[in-house]
Amino acid sequence: MATTTSSPASGTSARVRVQRFGTFLSNMIMPNIPALIAWGLLTALFIDVGWLPNADLATMVGPTIHYLLPILIAATGGRMVHGDRGAVVGAFAVMGAIAGSDLLVAEFNATLPEDASQLGQVHMFIGAMILGPLAAYVMKRVDALWDGRIKAGFEMLVNMFSAGIVAFVMAIVGFWVVAPVVNEVMEVLGNAVETLVDNNLLPLTSLLIEPAKVFFLNNAINHGVLTPLGLTEAAESGKSVLFLLEANPGPGLGLLLAYSVFGRGIAKVTAPGAAIIHFLGGIHEIYFPYVLMKPKLILAMIAGGMTGVAVNVALDVGLRAPAAPGSIFAVYAQTARGSYLGVTLAVLASAAVTFAVAAVLLKLDKSDDEGDLAAATAQMEANKGKKSSVAGALTGGATGATGTTTREIKNIVFACDAGMGSSAMGASVLRKKIQASGHPEVTVVNKAISNLSDDVDLVVTHQDLTDRAREKSPSAIHVSVDNFMGSPRYDEIVTMVQDNNRA
Repeated sequence: MATTTSSPASGTSARVRVQRFGTFLSNMIMPNIPALIAWGLLTALFIDVGWLPNADLATMVGPTIHYLLPILIAATGGRMVHGDRGAVVGAFAVMGAIAGSDLLVAEFNATLPEDASQLGQVHMFIGAMILGPLAAYVMKRVDALWDGRIKAGFEMLVNMFSAGIVAFVMAIVGFWVVAPVVNEVMEVLGNAVETLVDNNLLPLTSLLIEPAKVFFLNNAINHGVLTPLGLTEAAESGKSVLFLLEANPGPGLGLLLAYSVFGRGIAKVTAPGAAIIHFLGGIHEIYFPYVLMKPKLILAMIAGGMTGVAVNVALDVGLRAPAAPGSIFAVYAQTARGSYLGVTLAVLASAAVTFAVAAVLLKLDKSDDEGDLAAATAQMEANKGKKSSVAGALTGGATGATGTTTREIKNIVFACDAGMGSSAMGASVLRKKIQASGHPEVTVVNKAISNLSDDVDLVVTHQDLTDRAREKSPSAIHVSVDNFMGSPRYDEIVTMVQDNNRA
């Protein structure tokens, strides 16, 4: 495990930029997952092929996915950029894209013969992820034009009308510009997926998705492409296999079980607990360090991922909505009627294949854990394009660009990509240790990196995310870890708190 508090890099790598973009998309989708789950329950129960068909209640299904969900996503994206004002203008702006898309579809269908297959509605999820932040950014720039220049008594008038005008203009932009572009993009992406399915090539997506997950690059693919396409497909057919491309917990389970049997040292000891957290808790990030320690194991992940996708496609199964977090419980909760056996077989098959391939690779591996970890750190530095300190920055006090850190530590943040998953687990472990050490004045919370501010004392992140955390909290002590279950690092943080917070 490596820790570092070195100064920020002078540049931003392409990988960090993709991570940041994916995180932004994720932060628009993740808060609205409960609404997606509710919509999934509506479809599961009340559509004509559901468990409890009810034509009256089923009338909620269409408006929810076509209007409510895109509006919620746009509002969330707008709020991220410019608070409540951004949320309002973003939500209204996406209505323009929805209306424009519907008009284009209606005009196209009117040109078709009566017996031809009609084009279905295009749901504006991508449009929402564009217009929400864009409209909010425009609102932010407009507000800046007369910030502090409005005469007393006219503030409300200016604020209300400016927001209304911006919302109106951005809705027109959505109608005439965004809707045609998104319709074309969705058609191209839909045709690409259809081609992959028709030619039995969908399993090849694992060649991209599995490595992307390990390097925290999956959010751009998952929330930018798979979720919008999957929701459109699920609205038409009641299920989509696309929701299982990234969420399948089988490959991660197989890897951790292989480490439990054939691993060595700390990796073997921690793997069983990590398997439980991954498979039942849905925190996939917990297996990433096990791959990074031995990068060749990505072959096992790809093999398992391809197997799971192949079984899902062969048995024509899918989920009704995204499974989040990627727990087996969440997967089953969203599994479409008639798909339970196929989904179960896909999870088991992908776990078995990953286990078998990983077992062979681990058995053939002759290097010790320490050497592998050093190699993984060197690879990480190559990926980041900068040198990181491998020395324990918490041993005897954290060191940074200005020397030994002796500042009093009152608040600690464990930050990860989405602010849930691994950060919640790390914060829980740290919080218990800090409280047990007799320092109730220290708060330990978990946040998304995008929500960090520069008023925290110490930030703990995965080593691949530390550069982005430094950009948000440059004044904080930054601690990088490569294992979310690395309690020795947490013990060292406790020691630092005890040393720095002495009365």
